[in-house]
This record gives sequence, structure tokens and C-alpha cells, in this order.
Amino acid sequence: MTLEQSDDGWYQEEIVETPGETVLPDRARSVITSNDSPDVGFDVSINPYRGCAHGCVYCFARPTHAYLGLSPGLDFETKLFYKADAVNLLEAELAKPKYVCKTIALGINTDGYQPLEKRLEVTRGILGVLARCRHPVTIVTKSALIVRDLDLLADLAKDRLVSVMLSITSLSPEIKRTLEPRTASPQARLRVIRQLSEAGVSVGVLVAPVIPAITDHEMEDILSAAKSAGATRAGYVLLRLPHELKILFREWLAEHYPDRAKHVMSLINQARGGKDYDSQFGTRMRGTGPYAQLLRTRFDLAKRKLGFAGAEERYELDTTLFRPPRPDTPQLSLGF
Repeated sequence: MTLEQSDDGWYQEEIVETPGETVLPDRARSVITSNDSPDVGFDVSINPYRGCAHGCVYCFARPTHAYLGLSPGLDFETKLFYKADAVNLLEAELAKPKYVCKTIALGINTDGYQPLEKRLEVTRGILGVLARCRHPVTIVTKSALIVRDLDLLADLAKDRLVSVMLSITSLSPEIKRTLEPRTASPQARLRVIRQLSEAGVSVGVLVAPVIPAITDHEMEDILSAAKSAGATRAGYVLLRLPHELKILFREWLAEHYPDRAKHVMSLINQARGGKDYDSQFGTRMRGTGPYAQLLRTRFDLAKRKLGFAGAEERYELDTTLFRPPRPDTPQLSLGF
């Protein structure tokens, strides 16, 4: 008898091969973006990249590629842009006399730790500036690459300047392969939670997106696994299908779940006021109606049972330690 080893994808960090990838600099004038949406939990953010090689079919940022004259489908995964002068731009913005320190959300539209970051290190450069300036930052990722920056994260954590959320959609390797083809495996993400927690970094889990009749049954299992790994906070987001994304998702359903595609969309419509998507602030993240209420009830119950922090115990970061970057000049300070 002959035994042959094979990789089932369960422990993989990330699949980095992307077909026909093109990488171009994004000549932005600024790296900090303001946000006035009342239901996202942050006022300012930095997105080191446009497009994402992770290839998550559900990514709500896909339609933004249409603003560039590119497709939200394959172009979003293969035509990638990076903030070429991010470090200098960020230092200039933080040095402005009228700058007010607010927690920055890093990598929100697209993952700041997508495979491209391993080569370009734009996110690490930004994180380095924030650490030097003692500036608070939050991060959401589904990548194991974040542990590369454990030195910076641990340094920030000492002064309550960082919090990280690991996004886990499913614990099933098969679902992960079709839904998030080039992301870290669920087990790798749980390992990241443990590593961050052991290093003293505040870390939580984001069950996102919850997909009706495909991943919704896993909510409690994901929360339990993350809590065992060291997560102290938890959140969830119901699947969002803005603009062209609804077409892409329906195509994915037809290919991978033809037997339940109608049922999935029916539940989505029930939670979105009869539509594929409702963009109304306050309800767009979790939906409305009986199905959405059931998810909220299950989530809240699981959180209480597992001992996750409640909404009233939100992890606030310290904005009082911020110090602007010093100008690059040989002139000495007067020392008064």
C-alpha cells in the first residue's frame, strides 16, 4: 500500500497565485478617507489597496472598481492598485497643525493584508508611521500575513492603541475554497487569533458575511472556536449585495448551489425589505424582518453563553498619546 500526502487547504496560510495579475501605483493625494456613515463604527480610514486578490465573491467593495472603468468581477481580483507614496502622505497629514487624532480603520474596503502586501509592504509602512506617532488603529482582516507585523502590533497594544478583528465566514474548507478562493484557511485564521491574543493584542472575531442557508448555521460554531482561540469581542454582518454584486453572487449561487439558489435569495429578500439589497443606514448591516431578527437573537445568545464582551463594553482605544511626526530637518529643537 502506498500513502501519498495531500493538502486539503485546511491549514494553508493563503493561495497567492492570481491569474493575469496587473499591479499599478495609485497616485492619491491623500491616504486618509473620512466617513460619515453612522453604522460602521469609524470616522476615518486608510485603504492601502484598490482591488483584492483574495477573490471573495461576496466582497461589497467590488462595485468600486466600476469607478475606474474596470469590471467588479475578474478585474477586481487581477487589476490591483496600491498607494505608492502612502508613508510620506500619511506623515504629511498627521503633521498638519489642525490634525485631530481619531482612531483610523486600516484596510476596510479591501484587505490590507491581501497577498500583494507580502511583496509591497504598504500596510506595514503605514502601521510603522502610526506606531511611531502613537496613533490608534483598528484592523479587519482574513489573512494570516498580519502576524508578520506582530512586533508593531504588540508595541501598539502596550498603550491600548490597536484592536484587530479576524473575519471568518465559514469553518468548512469546501465552502471556503469556492467563496474565498485565495484567503487563509479558517484554521489559519483561528491560529492568528491565538497568536495575537498571546502577544497581548486585543482581538475579536467578525462572522461576516452571514450567508442565508449556506453559512448561517455555523454562527455559533465560529464564535465558539474563536473564543477558544482567544477572541474577546465578536460581531457579525449579514450578506450585502450592492450594485453589480447581486449579479455576481447570483452567478456563484447558480454554479455552486443550484439546488438552493432560490431559497437563499428568498431569505435575503425577506431580510432586505423584498429587495436584493437595502442600503439604509442602521439596517444594512443586519437586515430587518423575522429571519434577520432570528440571527440577532442567536448571535446575542451565543455571545452571552460564551462570555464575549457586550456592546456596552466596547474596546476604546487611546487617542491622548498621539504625537505628530517630526519634520525631516537637521535643525535642533530649542529644548525649552
